[in-house]
Amino acid sequence: MSRFVHQRHRPSSVLQHPRELVLACPPLRSNVNLSRIVRTAGCCGLRRLIVCGNPRIDPKIARDSLEQVEIEVRRSLVPVLKRLKAERFQIVGLEQTSNSVSLYNFEFPKRTVLVVGNEREGLSEGILNVLDYVVEIPVFGQPNSYNVASATAMALYEYCRQYPAG
Repeated sequence: MSRFVHQRHRPSSVLQHPRELVLACPPLRSNVNLSRIVRTAGCCGLRRLIVCGNPRIDPKIARDSLEQVEIEVRRSLVPVLKRLKAERFQIVGLEQTSNSVSLYNFEFPKRTVLVVGNEREGLSEGILNVLDYVVEIPVFGQPNSYNVASATAMALYEYCRQYPAG
C-alpha cells in the first residue's frame, strides 16, 4: 500500500490573523484571467480585491472564492492606491521595469497592496508613479512574460510563504 493516500478537498488551513494583503487589478482583457485571479486570491485567504473596468467573473472558474473575497469595482486605481498608501500600505507592482527586484529576493511588507498589470499594456505610468516597489518574476524562455493569472498566483504564493500565519 502506498504511503500517500489521496485526500482531495481537505479543510482549509486556518489563518491566525487576517492577511494584510490587498490585490488590485487594472481593467483586464480576459474575464477568464480575472476569474482565475479571484480563485487564487480566495485560496490564499485574501479578503479584498480591487478591480477596474467592467469585470465579469465566471463563477465556475472562481468557485467558492466569490463567497470569501470582497470585490470592489473602481473606475481608476490611482486614487485608491494613494488612499491605501495614506493608510500605511506599501504599494507593490508586479511588472518588468527598470529597477524592479526579482520576486525570489523580495521581502514583502506585511501591509501590502499588490498591483498586477494588464495583459498587453502592463501597469500604466500613472500607477508606476504611485508604487513603492516593483517586483518581477524571472523568465527563462519564450514568451518574455507569464500570463497575468499565473504571475499573480506566483506572487501571492510568495507572500503567503513569507507570512504563513496571516
